[in-house]
Amino acid sequence: MHFDISQFLALISAIAILIVLITYFKFHPFLALIITAGFLGLAAGLTPTQTIKSFEKGFGGVLGSTGLVVGLGTMLGGLLLESGGADKIANTFIKLGPVSWIPATICVAALVIGLPHLFDVSFVMLVPLVYAIARRTHSQLLRIGIPMAAGLYVAHGLLLPHPAPTLAMSTYHADAGMSMLYGLLIAVPMAALSGPVFTHFAMKYFPDLGRQQFNADNDAQETQTQKAPRTPSFWLAMLTILLPPLLMMTRSLVIGLVNKESPWYEIINAVGDPIVSLLIAVLFAVYALGIRSGFTMQQLQKILGKCLGPCAVIILILGAGGGLKEMLLATHVSTLIADWAVHWNISPLVLAWLVAALIRIAIGSATVAVVTTAGIIAPLAANSGVNLELLVLATSTGGLMLSHVNDSGFWLYKEYFKLTVSETFKSWTLLVSFQSLLGLIFVLLLNSLIG
Repeated sequence: MHFDISQFLALISAIAILIVLITYFKFHPFLALIITAGFLGLAAGLTPTQTIKSFEKGFGGVLGSTGLVVGLGTMLGGLLLESGGADKIANTFIKLGPVSWIPATICVAALVIGLPHLFDVSFVMLVPLVYAIARRTHSQLLRIGIPMAAGLYVAHGLLLPHPAPTLAMSTYHADAGMSMLYGLLIAVPMAALSGPVFTHFAMKYFPDLGRQQFNADNDAQETQTQKAPRTPSFWLAMLTILLPPLLMMTRSLVIGLVNKESPWYEIINAVGDPIVSLLIAVLFAVYALGIRSGFTMQQLQKILGKCLGPCAVIILILGAGGGLKEMLLATHVSTLIADWAVHWNISPLVLAWLVAALIRIAIGSATVAVVTTAGIIAPLAANSGVNLELLVLATSTGGLMLSHVNDSGFWLYKEYFKLTVSETFKSWTLLVSFQSLLGLIFVLLLNSLIG
C-alpha cells in the first residue's frame, strides 16, 4: 500500500484536535477522544455509519478485556486500603532499618502498595504517613515524599493492572505474565534510582526543597480511612497483592512445559489469565482481608461499590481510546504509517516511547497518551519482530514523560505537599521525566539481553 499524504494529514489533524480540545477548551478526555475518533473516520473517507460502527467495535473490545482488569484491580486495592493492610505493609517496611533507610523503604512500600491501586488513591492514602514519618524522625518532608511518589508512579507506569500498561498489553496482544515479569525487572532498579538516589541529589542541588512542613494535620485527618476491627497480618496483605502477578507469571513460565492435551494445560492457562487471576485475588481478599478482619458482607459490598467510582472514568477513557484505535484500523491510517515507518532507521521501541512522550507532554494524561500511541504503533509492531512485552513497557514509560501544569498529578503533588509551582517542577516534573528516560534505557538494555 503506497503512502497517502491525505490520510496522514487526517491523522495529524485528529491528534491536533485532541490536544486542542483537552488543553485549550478543557474538554473531558472521554468526550475529546470520541470527537477525535469521529473526525478521523469522516476525514479519512468513512461514511457516518461506518464511523459509528467502527468506534462501537473498538469501544466494546477494550471494555471486554481491559475494563474488567482495571475494575477488578481497583476492587483489590480498595480491600487492601480499607482493611488496613496497606498501612501494615508501609509501617513494616519503614521499621526494617534506621532513619537513613526510610527513603528506600518507603519507596519499596509504595511500589508494592501501588500494584493494585490507582495512583491518585494510593497517593492520597500515603500522604498522611509521609507527614507522620517526617514528624517522628525530624526529617525533611520531601526526603520522605519524593521516594513515596516515585514508588507509586513506577507501579502506575509499568505494572498491570494499571490502565496504561494494561491497555497497551491488550492492543499489542502481548503476554500478560511476561509483561508483568519484564515490568518487575525494570521497576526495581527504576524505583531505586528514581526514589532514594534521585531524592538525595534533588535535595542537595535544590535547597529550597528541604524546608520543613509540619502543618498538614487537617490533610492527614481528612484522608484517614475506616479501618477493620482487626488489621490483617503483613504476610497476608503481601500475599493478597502478589497473588495476581504470581499467577500470571507462573502461566507464562510453565505453560510451555505442559502437554496441550493435558487438562492441566487448560487449568494453568485459565488461572494465569489476567481477569481470572485478579478475580481469584479479589475473592481471596474478601475472605482474608475482609471477613477475617471483622467486616460483614454488607460492609464489604459497600467498600467494593465505592472502589469502582474512581475507576469508572478511567474505564470510559480506555473504551474511547479503543474506539480511536479501531478507527485507525478501519481507515487504514495506521497501516500506512506502519508501511512508511518500516523504512525509518529507528527501533519500534524508541518510536513508541517518543510518540507517547510527545502526546503526554501536549495533553497531560498518561493514559490518553498510551491509548493513542498504542493504536498508532500496533500495526507496525505486528510485522517488525519487536518483543511485544517490551513494546508495552516502552509505550507506557513514554507516557510518564514531563508531567507539568496540564497534568492532574502535578497539582495533586503540589497541593498535598504545600509546594510552589517552581518547587513542584524541581521535584515532581524532574522525577517523572527521569523515570521516563530510565524506563526507555532499561527497556533497550533488556531488549539487547533477550535478543
